Amino acid sequence: MLNESVSAAVDSEMKGLISDLQTLIRQPSISAKKQGLNECASLVSQIMVKAGIKSEVLNLDRHDSNQNQEAIAPIVYGEAKSKMNPDAKTLLFYNHYDVQPEEPVEFWDTDPFSGKVEGNYIYGRGSADDKGELITRIKAVEYFLKETGDVPCNIKFIIEGEEEIGSVNIEKYLSKYRQKLAADWVIWEFGYVDEKNKPIISLGMKGLLYVELVAKGPSQDVHSSLAVLIENPAWRLVEALNIIRNRDGKILIKDWYDEVREFTSDELDSISREPFDEQEFKRQYGVDKFVNNARGIEARKALVGMPTCNIAGLVTGYVGQGAKTVLPSTAMAKIDFRLVPDMDPTRQFQRLIKHLNNYGFGGDIDIKFIHGESSSRTPINQPFVKQVQDAATEAFGTEPIVSVSSSGTGPMHSFVKMLGAPCVSVGSTSSYARIHSPNEFARIDLLNKATKCMAAIIEKFGKQ
Repeated sequence: MLNESVSAAVDSEMKGLISDLQTLIRQPSISAKKQGLNECASLVSQIMVKAGIKSEVLNLDRHDSNQNQEAIAPIVYGEAKSKMNPDAKTLLFYNHYDVQPEEPVEFWDTDPFSGKVEGNYIYGRGSADDKGELITRIKAVEYFLKETGDVPCNIKFIIEGEEEIGSVNIEKYLSKYRQKLAADWVIWEFGYVDEKNKPIISLGMKGLLYVELVAKGPSQDVHSSLAVLIENPAWRLVEALNIIRNRDGKILIKDWYDEVREFTSDELDSISREPFDEQEFKRQYGVDKFVNNARGIEARKALVGMPTCNIAGLVTGYVGQGAKTVLPSTAMAKIDFRLVPDMDPTRQFQRLIKHLNNYGFGGDIDIKFIHGESSSRTPINQPFVKQVQDAATEAFGTEPIVSVSSSGTGPMHSFVKMLGAPCVSVGSTSSYARIHSPNEFARIDLLNKATKCMAAIIEKFGKQ
């Protein structure tokens, strides 16, 4: 069971947790805009040092990446070695300090970077994703150091500043600092809690292929009366989009599903037992049906283990107030494909190019590779998974849900490949915390429970 003194310390130190979280929220750190990243990395390191954790800010230089050094966000490294158990295995906490842009600002009820507290809620960009989760990890270690002067196992932190733009340099960091970052297991950067306050332990993440399609027309925007003679690139782009995915969500690209790994019997059993309130989900997101009318276990299988094709952005022509009769010179679509084991983003990108070429779109539509990331999934029967389950049960007071995979994407595959360390996600984020949206929030009671959960994981890991 969770050490009672550590549990009591968590309860008594919640003001400090909230204060540290507010400090981080109030420092904008938007990787998409290259805003405040060095400043936030320094703040994170200072908070860790204050907690008794050895910390340093690490950088890549121009020899490590084809980017300018100034364009690469630093990572923050932290370490707490066990004195009583120096030969213990090492637990690594992976988090990120960068956040999504705050726009659209007009839909926020308060300053996006205020860290405003109202009752059980703290609001602001990063309150949940991912500064709130990060603070729970730091505080769990801090409480051990304050109460006992030691930690039960060896602990490391890696906190990056580019997760929200695809972790474009994380493998370079993992390669350069491989020995420093070596670990046996990784607690991933987040974990959801459902509407019934049950923690959801995720054992994987989907991969991603992000592309940009640009259709070109006349050399400049022209009067729309010329549409009788000049082809509109927006129509051309729509035609291309229509041959990539059908209305049922099926991706029409040849061989797209060839490498998709089937669920194991253990995974299917877990999926069948995983509760999923379809009506509440639909109510929260304002929809009345799912893609292809999926329901029951088919909806759950799609969420955790099926590929997707999504139009993330579509821009062309005049989109301002009122009318403007214009035929645009270009039309652009940003598309993200979610991938599952064992789909390779580079291979899938080549299939997309071939597919569009075969349908005659190779000459007038430019296809740009923006980002690719492979999927990862930890087996359910790994012993560490059971330890995390037990820790979550103790901290949250209810049996957790074990999910085969998150529906989102992160650089989990890089950690498994580079460090050989399996990853498990668990944390404090409400399923409807409005992450990436206006009025993002964290629940203070869940931050408290997640901190206790991290402490319980550390205790159990130290007894191996």
